[in-house]
Amino acid sequence: MAKNLVIVESPAKAKTIKKFLGTNYEVIASNGHVRDLPKSQMGVSPENNFEPKYITIRGKGDILAKLRKEVKKADRVFLATDPDREGEAISWHLSQSLKLDDSQYKRITFNEITKQAVKNSIKEAREIDMNLVDAQQARRMLDRMVGYQISPILWAKIKRGLSAGRVQSVALRLICDRENEINAFIPEEYWTLEAILKATGVAKPIPAKYVGEVGSKEQLDTVMKKLKGAEFSVKEVKEGTRVMKAPNPFTTSTLQQEASKKLNFSTQKTMRLAQQLYEGVDIKGKGTIGLITYLRTDSVRISEEAQAAAKAYIESHYGKEYVGDIKVENGKGKRIQDAHEAIRPTDLNLSPVIVKENLSRDLFRLYQLIYNRFLASQMQGATYRTTSVKMDAAGEKFTASASKLEFDGFMSVYKTDDEATTSLPLEGIKKGDVLKLQSLEDKQHFTQPPAHYTEALLVKTLEELGIGRPSTYAPTITTILNRHYIVKEQKNLYVTELGEAVNQMMMKAFPVIVDVEFTANMESLLDSVEEGNIGWKTIIENFYPDLDEAVKKAERDLENVKIEDEVTDVECEECGRKMVIKYGPHGKFLACPGFPECRNTKPYYEKIGVACPDCGKDIVLRKTKKGRKYYGCEDNPTCEFMTWQKPAVTPCPKCGGITVEKGNKLACIKEDCAHVMDKKETTV
Repeated sequence: MAKNLVIVESPAKAKTIKKFLGTNYEVIASNGHVRDLPKSQMGVSPENNFEPKYITIRGKGDILAKLRKEVKKADRVFLATDPDREGEAISWHLSQSLKLDDSQYKRITFNEITKQAVKNSIKEAREIDMNLVDAQQARRMLDRMVGYQISPILWAKIKRGLSAGRVQSVALRLICDRENEINAFIPEEYWTLEAILKATGVAKPIPAKYVGEVGSKEQLDTVMKKLKGAEFSVKEVKEGTRVMKAPNPFTTSTLQQEASKKLNFSTQKTMRLAQQLYEGVDIKGKGTIGLITYLRTDSVRISEEAQAAAKAYIESHYGKEYVGDIKVENGKGKRIQDAHEAIRPTDLNLSPVIVKENLSRDLFRLYQLIYNRFLASQMQGATYRTTSVKMDAAGEKFTASASKLEFDGFMSVYKTDDEATTSLPLEGIKKGDVLKLQSLEDKQHFTQPPAHYTEALLVKTLEELGIGRPSTYAPTITTILNRHYIVKEQKNLYVTELGEAVNQMMMKAFPVIVDVEFTANMESLLDSVEEGNIGWKTIIENFYPDLDEAVKKAERDLENVKIEDEVTDVECEECGRKMVIKYGPHGKFLACPGFPECRNTKPYYEKIGVACPDCGKDIVLRKTKKGRKYYGCEDNPTCEFMTWQKPAVTPCPKCGGITVEKGNKLACIKEDCAHVMDKKETTV
């Protein structure tokens, strides 16, 4: 009987697949990539037609030896790595490392690890798709060239151990740009006005919103004066129906965003848990089962079989009226991630309730989110009955609106952020009615700055800009967090002093690398390689000369800059030497120059030349425990003064208080003053 060898990436995947295949199949894991570019050098030779130099990854020798033994025993080898570019590349590297003849092996892929899918994949075994491999090779080369050419510049200019990356540098720039926007933001005042009205025969009061812009208290007073004693007459009543469409099933990006919002998971945690659900979980009485389809996808498409199964399930559990008429349009160009389906459960009969006792709490919560979202995506939309009333009072316009849920549809299983049911008493109100004014309620507001990036918002932005791909979002965020370029506090991402320094240097020396459009265009070129429209070396050949020139220019400019530790007037308490400023994981700190004999270090608080308004001592640059910058009194914690914005030397000409820098303006820190002026007004 023929002996077949199936090679997958992970032991968990091997365990699940082994269960589906007979005794004449051996399933072994390669534990991911078996070869890569060397760590000690760039591994790409511009002089040799950009030929990559691949070597066996350290620690993978024993695995390859075991695989070679099994290959000798086998009549056929099936390479069953993941169904995306990286999976295709791993299969190709395995075929090269194991020196497999073309007649000896085949490539198989499956979007879900189920018995039917795995058996079908063997029937549909194919050759390795070199377009996918080349697209992955091109990405790896580009990332390697950027990292290995630019990182030494960062080491010379800032500190050793830093890194630059094609996608990570753009992600860092986006966060820095948002921080600058927030710091430069100057709030603008506005007011809202609500009339509380009484209608004849209606017990509850009706709140109606003023239609129009009120930018100051003076404008508000003018409107209030006009409304004194005015009649509120109904000019228009509109009744209608609004349908809230069912959400699409999850893609990688939307799963990461929703898991962050609903479950407070990091992108890294979401992908780790989703990988477990995909590769297989032990279910009591059923063995190891892959609970969800492949987790790296741009697609919202669902197979006809899955749609039919969902229709039957919804009809039997919820009723025929809940079954949706789903026609999904992706609206995207064909990519490898789009070649398979959206993320969905592999079997709707394995509901979260049934498998709950077999899953950890977090695995269960993520599975429930994926399961319910898919089920909701195949259901009818939710229907609301809406009423809108327009009113006039002394020429001023007011509106009141209400909506009532009439059919819950998909909302019976999945709640969204868009739900809006307001059961106002608008029934019976008709055109021409006059409503009695009970009171006018005004409220002062100030415009808010743009929101800080969260992991979810950053993923959404990267996807919208066309930067990176599903497999890159989580590693990109993890890298810039681990490098201490950014910190996370209560979901928000903040740039550190170190991150600012890296971004400023990248913007100055390598503007193309951190250019959003350039990076997005590079992703499109990689898609073209995948589609067979362009050779992968063509991209490398066009990219490298500009990068090389930028690196040489940066090195020339840096030659005139002698990077030395800045000596301070602070004495080391242990040996008396003058301490120097160094860069650490979170930014600058003071260290004794006598290292390693003297290892004394202490925080570095940079004075900014402004006196504390509370106690008169110096304001210094400080950092939170995680590395986020702020400005506080040097006498902290005795004096509690602090501000996130940098205080300026120039006092407020209106009240004499401290001003802070807001982009090209200065703003008084006192809320009751809030005077704003251009920076140029303060120059002497």
